[in-house]
Amino acid sequence: MNRATRYISEVMIELKKANWPWDPKEKGFARYKELSDATIVVFITMILLAAFAGSSDFILRKFFEFFTH
Repeated sequence: MNRATRYISEVMIELKKANWPWDPKEKGFARYKELSDATIVVFITMILLAAFAGSSDFILRKFFEFFTH
């Protein structure tokens, strides 16, 4: 039991040191501005990467179909 208590207290100390992606002084949705902005960037990047991978696959497939038929 002593090890579990020590572990939890060390975790709590480390969590207090963390830099959280929101401002605790803000209220409402504005509190999570940095978090929501980062999420939007991730989604846009994911969509662009998927479009690039899909179009590259389509172009390469058509290229190889042209030369193999």
